[in-house]
Amino acid sequence: MIMKRPSRKQIIIPMNINNKMQFMEDSSAYITNINRALKSIKSKVVADFACLENSGIIITTNKVTASLNLQIIEQYVKNVSYIEADNVEAPRLPQSKLYLKILGIPYLLKNSNTPISADVVNKIIKDNHIFNNIVIVSRPRVIKVSPKSDMAII
Repeated sequence: MIMKRPSRKQIIIPMNINNKMQFMEDSSAYITNINRALKSIKSKVVADFACLENSGIIITTNKVTASLNLQIIEQYVKNVSYIEADNVEAPRLPQSKLYLKILGIPYLLKNSNTPISADVVNKIIKDNHIFNNIVIVSRPRVIKVSPKSDMAII
């Protein structure tokens, strides 16, 4: 299963390269043991497989995991005999950022020939409560309006 973006059904376990290689050598047995540990607490979460990532390993599950499941997985991984527990961080769920592309802003201010600037867009975003915790990451493209027509030149 290949995913284009982070899924909440993935658990990221940051660890050093030696631990990653040790874990991946016998990952199928470790996934089986993680599933036994999860079953012992009557969890409905099942670990499907593990794969390598730059900062550690990713364990993909059938459902979104709760904090108790993360604790069980952390305890198991840190107790594996070939893993250095000091170099394993606490498991976490992926954090994703959502991007909003604004498409429907008219390029002229209402009842004027003044083009909308980035400052106007920033002011609207700051003044409107639905845009709390939203940050503009790139400047809008400059749009020039031809005085002879309503055509926008980008």
